[in-house]
Amino acid sequence: MNKQICLFAMLCAMLVSVTVRADYPLMNMVADKVIDKYQSSTCEQLWEQKSKPKTDEEKNLIEVLKGDPQMRTAFIDKVAAPVVNKMFTCGMIP
Repeated sequence: MNKQICLFAMLCAMLVSVTVRADYPLMNMVADKVIDKYQSSTCEQLWEQKSKPKTDEEKNLIEVLKGDPQMRTAFIDKVAAPVVNKMFTCGMIP
């Protein structure tokens, strides 16, 4: 019985995850751009970009994500691993 409940819970979590990602096609496009930026940039380029002020587009995205917790969660779930891995490789985080 416990095995069935656990399996059902995992299936529900997977469905919610897929549904959330499908609900935000523009967010997915932006997240893909962010991931591509980090994966294709050198560490030196990322350090330079970090010191520059945010663009209006970046500021608008941040405001949208602040106003929509579900979208924010979906965005962070998508970009977290590739971005943090690159930042770790570049010595941007301990």
